[in-house]
Amino acid sequence: MFEIATIKQNVRVPPRLWKKNIKLAVKAALRELEGKVSKMHGILLSITDVKSVGEGKILPGDGAVYFPTDFEALIFRPELNEVVDSEVTDMTEFGAFLRVGALDGLVHVSQVSDDFFSYSKEGVLQGKQSKQIVKIGDKVRARIISVSYKAEPAKLGLTMRQPGLGKWEWLEANRIGNKKE
Repeated sequence: MFEIATIKQNVRVPPRLWKKNIKLAVKAALRELEGKVSKMHGILLSITDVKSVGEGKILPGDGAVYFPTDFEALIFRPELNEVVDSEVTDMTEFGAFLRVGALDGLVHVSQVSDDFFSYSKEGVLQGKQSKQIVKIGDKVRARIISVSYKAEPAKLGLTMRQPGLGKWEWLEANRIGNKKE
């Protein structure tokens, strides 16, 4: 989920940024956090505004100044059980990678559907009974089933195996097939 969050944090401003006014120096220091993962906030994508900067403090042995700061940032925080519409960006023997906001997530081959899917020579996942395929560029709907911030970038586990999830073409065909005329 994307959101604008207000964050309170002490910001380290190194001496190389001191020639700017304080607010601009703090904003420049905050830019170094963009793209970083935080367990508390998610992925900080962009600093949108610096609201306030308090009085700075110098710590012994560190030439930088630390300023208590309130700032707004655009963040991406994937949430468990969130349903996401996405596109397949890569295929492997063990599953499909989807672009979810600022991250790639994995739909393991066992989580594509109830059919048994395997990786073919053509670089697609194909269902044994249904003959349905998933390939790079397909639009899909998936659910986030795991989020790990242990590594950078963060990792997402996804499933398409539940009702209402899967390749858009399958969902549309199922919707049309279930209409009563």
